[in-house]
Amino acid sequence: MKRLFLAALLAPTLLWAATAPAAAQRSGVYEVTGRNLDGSEYRGLLELRQVGLTSFHLVWNIGRETIEGVGMVSGRTFATAFTAGNMTGMGIYELRDGDVMEGSWTLMGAQGNGSETLRPATETPPPGITPGVTPGTQAPAPSRP
Repeated sequence: MKRLFLAALLAPTLLWAATAPAAAQRSGVYEVTGRNLDGSEYRGLLELRQVGLTSFHLVWNIGRETIEGVGMVSGRTFATAFTAGNMTGMGIYELRDGDVMEGSWTLMGAQGNGSETLRPATETPPPGITPGVTPGTQAPAPSRP
């Protein structure tokens, strides 16, 4: 009887833990480092915004390019779909220690994969990157009381 009661008491907690997004897949800004399909390297920022229990809206700012997409978390896996110009792409990431996500991505019809690492942004972004500002545009004016 005690075991049945204990199982009933723990069931909601275990169910929540099984469906809750992994810790690194939470809303916020992530520093991006990656390698393109041609092998060249890139850096930028990713804004990750949770819009459902396991779904996310994504905005990458890489160089002068802004790429929008969606993502879904399942356990320690984070899958993405995005458009880059007129190309459709997809990626898959694995949650690592320290809230880091590592994965690979490709574009439809490409003959290879790119790779990418996402780390929670530090308080001081890398040189030339301003969170919330698309590279190549002006930073927003300070708000006045």
